[in-house]
Amino acid sequence: MDRLKIVVPGDSPPQIEGSPHLNRLKPHGDIVLYSDRPETVEEKIRRASEADILINSRGMVKWHADVLPHLPKLKMISLCSIGTDMIDLEVAKERGVVVCNQPGRTASVVAEHSFGLMFALAKRAAFMTSALKKGDWPRMDNVYLQGKTLGIVGTGHIGSEMVRLANAIGMNVLAWTYNPSSERANQLSVKYVSFDDLLRLSDVVSLHVKLTEESYHLIGQRELAMMKPNALLINVARGQVLDIDALIQSLNNGHLGGAAIDVYDQEPIPKDHPLLSCEQVILTPHCADMTPEGVDLLNEGAVDNIIAFLNGNPQNVVA
Repeated sequence: MDRLKIVVPGDSPPQIEGSPHLNRLKPHGDIVLYSDRPETVEEKIRRASEADILINSRGMVKWHADVLPHLPKLKMISLCSIGTDMIDLEVAKERGVVVCNQPGRTASVVAEHSFGLMFALAKRAAFMTSALKKGDWPRMDNVYLQGKTLGIVGTGHIGSEMVRLANAIGMNVLAWTYNPSSERANQLSVKYVSFDDLLRLSDVVSLHVKLTEESYHLIGQRELAMMKPNALLINVARGQVLDIDALIQSLNNGHLGGAAIDVYDQEPIPKDHPLLSCEQVILTPHCADMTPEGVDLLNEGAVDNIIAFLNGNPQNVVA
């Protein structure tokens, strides 16, 4: 009987390479790991064509309708992520490919990153550092966060943790979600408001919704214009939740006070992207869960999902 072939098709930057959790899969099959990213559809198909299971360790490696039909042996895709937007879930389901993600596994890690971005933005850390390196000594007001209103868009695992952290430092917290309930509001000690009211009332808006057709460009020109003058915006959700062109316009015309961004509509972000020229921004390269603890949790979860699937008890199934 042929052994299972488990393929990591593009582990760049390194995520699961060298992880001790991979050793747990050796009794179950042969592991093939590619430490660079496939640059073409043809290369992606070549790497995955004999795979029974894929470990998609990087969201920039996508499995859409142009690729999945060319993978006849594929039975499962295990994601090192919460998000699933890199997979065409409908096509996967049609082809009988089980897709498993890791809901909430690194929520505290991602929320801490988002929380840190908020402070760096409020204290204008990047702007001040850049100015001092150029020999300037700027005088510009920072933002005192205690007592200010934080609007949380999406109260899943990560948004809920942001609520807890913000409450701990004395911020007023408002929230909006697609399916609010009084039970959830009491559980989180948060007040749900309408989307428009959240935008109007918040000094800081933090995005924590998954990317769907409904949430695509959830924040655009209209929504940014509704926000308070000099309000701050944080996005650690997905790049396409935010209309980046509208954001740049709002930053450059002085309406928005600043933005902290970890996710982009193009990744890696191009060197000539106009967002890089905006002054009041804090930018990180889609690394909110990239701590040693976060990486280990995701690697462990990806392997756990594979072993559960092989044992006939698949978990965290999204397709």
